[in-house]
Amino acid sequence: MLVDSHCHLNYKGLIEEQGAVLDRARASGVTAMLNISTRESEWRDIVATAEREIDVWSSIGIHPHEADAHPDIDLAKLVKESRHERVIAIGETGLDYYYDHSDRERQKQSFRTHIHAARETGLPIIVHTRDAEEDTASIMAEEMEQGAYSGVIHCFTASEAFAHKALELGLFISISGIVTFKNAKDLQATAVRLPLDRLLVETDAPFLAPVPHRGKTGEPAFVADTARFLAELRGQDYDELCAVTADNFYRLFSKAKP
Repeated sequence: MLVDSHCHLNYKGLIEEQGAVLDRARASGVTAMLNISTRESEWRDIVATAEREIDVWSSIGIHPHEADAHPDIDLAKLVKESRHERVIAIGETGLDYYYDHSDRERQKQSFRTHIHAARETGLPIIVHTRDAEEDTASIMAEEMEQGAYSGVIHCFTASEAFAHKALELGLFISISGIVTFKNAKDLQATAVRLPLDRLLVETDAPFLAPVPHRGKTGEPAFVADTARFLAELRGQDYDELCAVTADNFYRLFSKAKP
């Protein structure tokens, strides 16, 4: 079993040949994929893909880049849309201060609204954070004090200290193809020390294709390359890492449990 816990099947680069992309993923041993939404205009199509493909699941959420463009996305709307049987997560959401495509206070407000939706629905939250570790950790901790919720730090590239904070809050950590990059030494060192029972793998396709596919359009089939690299890095058996990370996925996203 091998799960791509975060991909964008409806993005340019994959949507044009989505059927072939899914076939290649399955041929690589991928048994499930979580197709992530980033803006409201995507929701219908992303859920429709999950309705059509038995091994594809979907999320409902607004990326921090899109926070300014979605001032009307409130708790009620997120909760309502996430009731669909093929929606298993809230997000992606979070904070991105690297690009600052949206006002930081608007990002924070949106992030908290998504956490409230995760708490109300019982669905995990998918957290994006870039150059915003302190605020991300503070908001997650403050909100956890208001009531428990589950979630994952997706495409993890933050510090080991931030990883510890996320783990202390009960969150999972997902590793993308970035871990295979030659200049990712700090991430590799952190990835070795992450507890296996909190670890997920992902592609973030069509972005971040791992070695040996760098420069190509990323796709879910490539999660096998990331998992293989990660297993070797950690000194673990590849099949075991695939099986455990798949089990972790279904523990976290329990609505998808077979």
